Amino acid sequence: MAETELSASAIRPDQPIKESTRWLQLVVGVICMVATANIQYAWTLFVPEIQGTFGWARAEIQIAFTIFVLVQTWLAPIEGFFIDKFGPRVMVAFGAIGIGLAWVLNSQATTLMGFYVGAAVGGIGVGCIYATCINNALKWFPDRRGLAVGLTAGGYGMGSAATILPIAAMIKSDGFQETFFFFGLLQGGLAFIAAWFLRSPKSHEVKSSAKLEQSRRDYTLKEAMSTKLFWLMFFMFIMVVTGGMMAVAQLGVIAQDLGVKEFEVDMYFFTMAALPLALMLDRIMNGISRPLFGWISDNIGREKTMVIAFTLEGFGIIALGYWGHNPYAFLILSGVVFLAWGEVYSLFSALAGDAFGTKHIGKIYGVLYCAKGIGALFVPIGNLMMEATGTWSTVLYTVACMDLTAAILAVVALRPILAKHVAYSADLLQKERAAAGAQPTPANA
Repeated sequence: MAETELSASAIRPDQPIKESTRWLQLVVGVICMVATANIQYAWTLFVPEIQGTFGWARAEIQIAFTIFVLVQTWLAPIEGFFIDKFGPRVMVAFGAIGIGLAWVLNSQATTLMGFYVGAAVGGIGVGCIYATCINNALKWFPDRRGLAVGLTAGGYGMGSAATILPIAAMIKSDGFQETFFFFGLLQGGLAFIAAWFLRSPKSHEVKSSAKLEQSRRDYTLKEAMSTKLFWLMFFMFIMVVTGGMMAVAQLGVIAQDLGVKEFEVDMYFFTMAALPLALMLDRIMNGISRPLFGWISDNIGREKTMVIAFTLEGFGIIALGYWGHNPYAFLILSGVVFLAWGEVYSLFSALAGDAFGTKHIGKIYGVLYCAKGIGALFVPIGNLMMEATGTWSTVLYTVACMDLTAAILAVVALRPILAKHVAYSADLLQKERAAAGAQPTPANA
């Protein structure tokens, strides 16, 4: 049964809605995202322990990460359908059960297949929560989509920052199995409780942006996928997300191969190994980037913001490949890479809402989000490239070229195509309303 919400008569159309209403929804969504973050971002801490315990090849273990991302992303269109049908509460509660069960399964796994199953269950759980919370933010904040989606996605990007050190410490003291079990129950329980505070907005509770070009017409999934704009966004998403996905899954391995993993960094007040410190800083930078670049895009436009971020990431990755053997350079440059990468999850989702409306945005962004799954296919390929060439530089330089190509496309292709799409949408909406006997909407409305 669909989620029960306030009836149309419960709130008069002319009754002002408190600004706190939608901000409360945003905060709850961020909490749900924080609870899911470790499923992806803490994985790199477990890989060396799993390898040391069972002796499996690193590439075989990382297949679990690929399975997780593929399931999380490629089921997003289906999850979008269920979001529209059941509402955010049911979907997030279901996802919470999934993320808790995933790590419980990992805690008991003794075969590669066991970890693969846990990864699949975790992918379903994270996908349900992620898609729903992003969807809700897009609907509640059409006038501040970049910031709202950025804060929501930032909860996922930075959510593990506070728990990276406790997880690393518990792995060291109690083993990775106990860590999987404890944090699985903790994270799943938190998301399950938060789920019941979510709801979708009514039409009179939202307002459009006066700064950005936005389509006033709601596109269906079929209509969106028939446009050049959708496939250009999809292609650019793949190119940019690949490098970040590789860094997320392989940072611990890269640090080990570059010889900086065990280096003790003196921070004056405390000393910490380079890898845990890098992971903590990277989560923070990743989380900051999403609302930061989202807010920037609300003010200067999505395309201009993409040029800035994608260029920064491209040069950051090149520098990491060149100077990564220096522990301090490794810390700084990995942070730059995560700062410039995390914004893809706020920019592309906000742009999708601007271009195609929000009525069917769960399905539309669900398909667009599949780009992340395609990028995940390159994670194990990165290991093979490194083993074939003997250096991570080859891999890093390859993905850097993809980032810089996406930055160029944002200027020469995305910007003009988006402008034409918005103008066409306004004209089409006028014709549809005129055909239905409604008052035509001005082209600059």
